[in-house]
Amino acid sequence: MKPIPILFLASLLAVSVSCTTERKPSTVGTTSEVERRVDQLLSRMTLAEKIGQMNQVSAGGEVANYADALRKGQVGSILNEVDPVKVNEFQRISVEESRLGIPLLVARDVIHGFHTIFPIPLGLASTFDPELVEAGARVASVEATGQGVRWTFSPMLDIARDPRWGRMAEGSGEDTYLDTRMAEAMVRGYQGDLSDATSIAACIKHFAGYGAAEGGRDYNSTFLTERQLRNVYLPPFEAAVKAGAMTLMTSFNDNDGVPSTGNAFLVKDVLRGEWGFDGLVVTDWNSMGEMISHGFGEDRKDVARKAMEAGVDMDMMTYGYLSHLEELVRSGAVRESDIDQAVRNILRVKILLGLFENPYVDVEAGQAVQYAPDHLAAAQKTAEESAILLKNDGVLPLDPAAVRNILVTGPLADAPHDQLGTWAFDGEAGHTVTPLRALQERFPGKVTYVPGLAYSRERRDRFDDVVAAARRSDVILVFLGEEAILSGEAHSLADLNLKGSQSELLAALKATGKPVVATVMAGRPLTIERDLPNCAAMLYAFHPGTMGGPALANLLLGDAVPSGKTPVTFLRTVGQAPLYYSHNMTGRPYNGETLLDDIPLEAGQTSLGNTSYYLDYGAYPLFPFGYGLSYTTFAYSDIALDRETYATDGTVTVSFTLSNTGTRAGTEVVQVYVRDLVGSITRPVKELKHFERVTLAPGENRALKVSIPVQELAFVGLDGVKKVEPGEFQLWVAGDSASGTGVAFNVK
Repeated sequence: MKPIPILFLASLLAVSVSCTTERKPSTVGTTSEVERRVDQLLSRMTLAEKIGQMNQVSAGGEVANYADALRKGQVGSILNEVDPVKVNEFQRISVEESRLGIPLLVARDVIHGFHTIFPIPLGLASTFDPELVEAGARVASVEATGQGVRWTFSPMLDIARDPRWGRMAEGSGEDTYLDTRMAEAMVRGYQGDLSDATSIAACIKHFAGYGAAEGGRDYNSTFLTERQLRNVYLPPFEAAVKAGAMTLMTSFNDNDGVPSTGNAFLVKDVLRGEWGFDGLVVTDWNSMGEMISHGFGEDRKDVARKAMEAGVDMDMMTYGYLSHLEELVRSGAVRESDIDQAVRNILRVKILLGLFENPYVDVEAGQAVQYAPDHLAAAQKTAEESAILLKNDGVLPLDPAAVRNILVTGPLADAPHDQLGTWAFDGEAGHTVTPLRALQERFPGKVTYVPGLAYSRERRDRFDDVVAAARRSDVILVFLGEEAILSGEAHSLADLNLKGSQSELLAALKATGKPVVATVMAGRPLTIERDLPNCAAMLYAFHPGTMGGPALANLLLGDAVPSGKTPVTFLRTVGQAPLYYSHNMTGRPYNGETLLDDIPLEAGQTSLGNTSYYLDYGAYPLFPFGYGLSYTTFAYSDIALDRETYATDGTVTVSFTLSNTGTRAGTEVVQVYVRDLVGSITRPVKELKHFERVTLAPGENRALKVSIPVQELAFVGLDGVKKVEPGEFQLWVAGDSASGTGVAFNVK
């Protein structure tokens, strides 16, 4: 459990593990060669075979006789089969027993690792380290392709600003710029060199606006204007398309009354027309059928037509295309030319992935790459970088020489499955190292384990056993939070406090007078304001994955130094939701507050002098976006721009000095924010435009420069055109979104 060297990154990003014993040479060739092959194959297909390519089924789903369906060419893709022997048999039937021999595209939700599980995507975003995230996606790709999977439904690019929405766990948080950088990194990591058998097709999702579900309730409606979509929610998707993402998934929600799977404006006009996307568009699970529940279609036949008209290529688990497209073509309701285009998009992906040359997986070779040592090292380093130090009264890092008796307690101390987090289908508890196990290995004979609570929602009135053990200990390490099942898809919450008696446990431990260190593992930012006074230090780890235990042990003991930053605003109370840093300026911006207890009972009603805040909780969050402490301190100085005025095609360059003012080496995430003071529409008070990780030795000062193209300041204004509007701006260089002093510049 010693610190892991950074050198493994290069090897991970370059790794190419072949999963076939005799790889045939790729004949993918140039774009024109790919299109020639697509057209040649398409010209031989019957209408029924074309429609079959547009049908995706889940292993064990409604199609009872897979073999018969595969022989008839009625299945283009199978999901949720990860047994390589079965995958090879599915492929054998498709390739050797169907008329045209078209291989299957085997899919799986590989969200933050396959067998080796990395932190959940919200934790990946906490690293502010795209290079490390790219390396993790490469690990996932190598392991998944080793089992025959060649398509993952990741990354999720939904901007999420309401932590009640459980699926916030699966994305990169609240910020468009951070989400964009993470999107590009994950696409690169998954897809790599497409001629390599370890490449896996990325699927960017959910298109679009899904993270803005009303009330934070999953699957709920959204009401985003086109301008909001273009300025906040669509940029990560466009960047991922430019990064080469091969596939895209429509979302469950309707926006302004139009379900995404039937939204021709999004799919045809924006995705295809404006961005030039020629990849595969797939529905989410039965999202075509759910348009009936939305009231957007009469029956499965009707919604199949509407999805086809919207430009959706493949149907996941509705069977609407398979059941009705042939009839719709013959009646003239659907054009066969549209079906031809959809099938082109599907065949193109299969050709680019080399599936025609190499449809099978080498079972033995595939098993050999699972949980490889460098994969575990990458997962551990990522977990270390993702953890956020929210509070430290000096108790951390622990001094191993001074610790003789450690109490480990809490429902998440030894919960291997829950440590993996949501969407970890293939992660295995037996390979997961928990904090308890890691600490016991590090301090043999010195760790006392008393769970206190068996699970997070357990209610207890007394903690006599834990308190007794606490009084005999030198330090108390309590692991709190929420199990994996409490976040993720369909797991929204209205109450974000620690569940059960966890807060009471923490208070009882605090009352012993012994130093209490709390580590929270969760799938969202919980409302922990009431818990902070009851611990001397708090680490926050969005479910950290397979190697979370060693990573947290290293952080607690100082073998690794915390560097994670909050990728989403931490609320004081759930009633503040949604609260995010890049909100628009109001006509009465906050400039001071009169809280509830300060208002006289006889006070009359007036709006004069009032500003935008809550009478009971003020205007500020508990922790702002981009926040995180270290075991050292950093200072910014000498912040200066290279000029006062820039052209719209110019580059803003800011120079500054970053200093490590503490006694330990550490890594700071430098963040640059910009505000457009006056626009044709109201603009956000701040927007992140750059970040980078900088490691400094104790006492080290480093002169740094950051260059930001002025075009990064463009937005869709009142006229509906994306451009930079000349005017006055402010720029901040700081360690979080609420710090620093702005410097002014102009754009002409």
